[in-house]
Amino acid sequence: MPNIRARLLAVLVVLCGFLATLVPPAGAAASVPDSLSFDGTPLTVANGRFVDGTGREVVLRGYNVSGETKLDENKGLPFASVADAKKSATALRALGGGNSVRFLLSWAYAEPVRGQLDAAYISAATAQIGAFLDAGIRVYPDFHQDLYSRYLFNSGSWYTGDGAPKWAVDLGGYPQESCGICFVWGQNITQNNAVKAGQYDFWHNNHGLQDSFLANAQRVMTYLKQNLSSDQFAGIIGFNPYNEPYAGTYDSGQKSRSWEQNLLWPFYVKFRARMDAAGWQDKPAMIEPNLFWNGNVSKEEGGLLDVGTLGSRYVFNTHFYDQKAISGILMWGNASDGQYVTDFGTVRDRATATGTTAIVSEFGHPLNGSTAGKAPTVLKAMYQALDSRVKGANWWSTPASSGPVLSGSQWQWDIYNGRHHEYMNGNPDKLLTTGDGWNDEDLSAVRLDDSGTAVLRQDGRLVDRIYPSATAGTTLAFTYEDRSRDGSTVLTWNPVPSSLPNVASLVGSGQYSVLVWRSNGGSAPTELHLPATFPTATTTVVSDLGTVYGPGAYSASTKIGAAVEPGGTGSRRLLLSAADSGTLHYALVTNGASSPSSSALAAARTELAGWVAQKFG
Repeated sequence: MPNIRARLLAVLVVLCGFLATLVPPAGAAASVPDSLSFDGTPLTVANGRFVDGTGREVVLRGYNVSGETKLDENKGLPFASVADAKKSATALRALGGGNSVRFLLSWAYAEPVRGQLDAAYISAATAQIGAFLDAGIRVYPDFHQDLYSRYLFNSGSWYTGDGAPKWAVDLGGYPQESCGICFVWGQNITQNNAVKAGQYDFWHNNHGLQDSFLANAQRVMTYLKQNLSSDQFAGIIGFNPYNEPYAGTYDSGQKSRSWEQNLLWPFYVKFRARMDAAGWQDKPAMIEPNLFWNGNVSKEEGGLLDVGTLGSRYVFNTHFYDQKAISGILMWGNASDGQYVTDFGTVRDRATATGTTAIVSEFGHPLNGSTAGKAPTVLKAMYQALDSRVKGANWWSTPASSGPVLSGSQWQWDIYNGRHHEYMNGNPDKLLTTGDGWNDEDLSAVRLDDSGTAVLRQDGRLVDRIYPSATAGTTLAFTYEDRSRDGSTVLTWNPVPSSLPNVASLVGSGQYSVLVWRSNGGSAPTELHLPATFPTATTTVVSDLGTVYGPGAYSASTKIGAAVEPGGTGSRRLLLSAADSGTLHYALVTNGASSPSSSALAAARTELAGWVAQKFG
């Protein structure tokens, strides 16, 4: 929201007739285009949820921006220019339906000389972050690393890494890297002695490595706080201190759980103190447990089991990849209805046990290679598990077991996919151009076509989804049947049951979502993102608040209305207003109906009202 000074200045300029020549004063920020009075407030953590300034529960959905940070071609930046960042942000909103990004940063490029923040790097990164914030997209920066550092690898290596600067590697005197017989890059984490030694040194603060990292992190956060406008900084969610932490090698008698307790958690406490010192007191540290705590092949006990209550100053932040599906050996077929509800239910349970909210900051599946055929079902099952802890076949009968809707950031959103120009480990004979340009990865949901336009590489019905971006109260249940495709096969895992014939007739073969919530008396409406497959004029809403085909424009007096989402990208949202408190509300949103009659809408509403009364009391 614009500050008072900016508002008064705008009024004065209009009165004087000089609007066309207005130059904003230094430090003043223009409001995000299309924003409404309740948009743009900072997020906090309360009662196990992300909460905005109006008290609404917020769900974050989006992508990682981006694996380009791992590469040298743009010197550790996600984009070659701010213009590319803006193009990416616009496409992410319009094509991918995202309202947030995990923005990757590189320690190596932020501190190439020990003790010195690289001003050019952090200035460019800040401008690129600003491009997303100005598009109405919330951001949480992430200090990213994989295999500790690219500088562990020589020009002839089969693999490469990212993260720590060259000076940090030079201090270690590490053995020549070798993974042995490794079929995927991730095996280096536990098999490559150089990688393991580098990780070990960091977590034990050998050579003062961790101290240097923390000091640099404070400098980065201070710079961001000082160089983003107040409106932009309000869009910063928090900070992800360290990507995919792993011990490297355990000390004698130490196991994963005790490593988390004695080394990882103290690091996060120190990082939290650095956030406070940099002016980030009101933003959470988004902390990850041991990388393998929830693996379905490589699994180690963990999940921050011994940290007690995290509370509002931390977020439980984890990744999930189906190692069995990616292997191509341990899971032969496709994913199915409810495949990951138990895995993601465990994430919900750990967040609840630690007294905070959760985010799955990486999930995905390769879009090229021998297991790429699994991607449509694997990703559908993962999104399904983010939405609810109940499989589709059981959702209508046991919706109250859904649990909170999880936030998540898909890996990844890389507009340069297939167009990289990366010399692997500086080797002029190893030019990488295909996929993600890094260790044969290929997971980007987007690419640029030959005209330079961003286009999806995945089914838009899968990634551009309805989700409750802000709920004015407590979410009790949510589901979305996206009807995405596996080739020519329509994947319908959550059909409307025959016990609700009028609802089923209204939905037909279309997509639909159902949200059930209890109001909190707030004045701001509940919001759901409307995908591109839900044109406003042909969207049907059946709710206790009313029924409508083709919602009109939102206003403060409208119970069911539509508006564009902030950021000027043309993405849209459905707004449901209920200023009462403690009242049970529901809404069915579908694109399956074609000019439904008032009697058809009324019949569906009667059925839904009875269903809600029976299932939620």
